[in-house]
Amino acid sequence: MIPLNYAILKLFTKIKEGCADDVMDALKGNYGTFKAFKKDAIINALMTAEANGLLEESRFDLDSNNELRVYYRAHKEGAATINQYIKD
Repeated sequence: MIPLNYAILKLFTKIKEGCADDVMDALKGNYGTFKAFKKDAIINALMTAEANGLLEESRFDLDSNNELRVYYRAHKEGAATINQYIKD
């Protein structure tokens, strides 16, 4: 099993876009028991990936609790970089 942060990045090479909730839903089966598998930590990982140029914001909205959800996507260059370093 690859590290959680790698799994988060790799997920974005396989989906059109997603927010922290989508990441948690997709990875819960394998990583749900990990100490770092918390929404704040996943948001931090997504923001770090964006700051490093691997992901970009695609849109945002409010969830049912009026909390901001930021959606990200891997642009072509970001996906290529992720796939170069993190193999399937």
